[in-house]
Amino acid sequence: MNISMLPRAQLLLPDDYLRDAVRRITLANNRVNLLTIIIVDDEKTKSLIDALCAAAERGVLVTVTADIFTYAEIGGHFRFNTRSSKKLRHLTAMRNRLQKSGVHFKWLGTVATSLLSGRTHSKWLIVDDYVYAFGGVNLYKKGIESTDYMFGMLDELLADHLVVEQRHILRADRNNHAYRSHKFGDNTNQILVDGGFIGDSIIYRRTCKLAKEATGITYVSQFCPTGKLGRLLKKAPSTLYFNPWNQANSLNAVAIRIGSAVSGLKTSYARTPYIHAKCMLFTFADGSKRAITGSHNFSAAGVWLGTREIALETSDPRIIRQLEQFIAKHIA
Repeated sequence: MNISMLPRAQLLLPDDYLRDAVRRITLANNRVNLLTIIIVDDEKTKSLIDALCAAAERGVLVTVTADIFTYAEIGGHFRFNTRSSKKLRHLTAMRNRLQKSGVHFKWLGTVATSLLSGRTHSKWLIVDDYVYAFGGVNLYKKGIESTDYMFGMLDELLADHLVVEQRHILRADRNNHAYRSHKFGDNTNQILVDGGFIGDSIIYRRTCKLAKEATGITYVSQFCPTGKLGRLLKKAPSTLYFNPWNQANSLNAVAIRIGSAVSGLKTSYARTPYIHAKCMLFTFADGSKRAITGSHNFSAAGVWLGTREIALETSDPRIIRQLEQFIAKHIA
């Protein structure tokens, strides 16, 4: 697959991503495909919900696919379609409004056996032939206010491919099954996709391989690296940025504390905003660089829970430079 447009990819901070997305959706002619783990109609995202509804009402094919984990994140427990919480009723009202406007809306994971297993953690937005992907922004107030980003790029072939990928996810969810991790792209840019099989993550395997070969690594994620990757990073010359446990919510704080205790790894992050971005930069003995950026938290737990993820592996200096600038300005 030719993805030659990716060198023109632009890193967008959450507020910029949201504004640009609303602008493009307002002008959309053919299609809007949104895939996210969390979406809420609140003070930060109202303009997005309005734009999605308006696009569908004027005849644009609008598909919104979100994970039921939204209910857990907003309501604090995993109960679907419950009427016991005003916040959860608000989610149902959002879904009803989108569907009434003609949006093809679907919650993923309604037959999940647990809160954490089988989540769809991938994130992208396609507006006609424009793609937002390879970042971690969740579409609610907390997500927009976290330290994060998305990449925006014009690429018709990539847009077409991700639309098909979204259909695969919907079909897999409907039939309650996963599909194998896979990749596509060229030598400069590889798109890595985790299909949700327990223990099968092409993204995690690739980060481990690059970490083993690299002479210098910069790691950014909300969580402490764990499993094989954690062991590799402990041996390699690396700088790690993840949230201190006391800046995370209760569940994430436990995960960070356990990860740090088991791995013996410490964070160099000393800022207050919550890190939600996920990227790794690798430098090799010959001076070359590669980066992986996307939705994967680089945690072994996600691998064994079978989360669906997407990431970009790239050697393009323009993309890597933007990641380096983001880290220097917002993380280091």
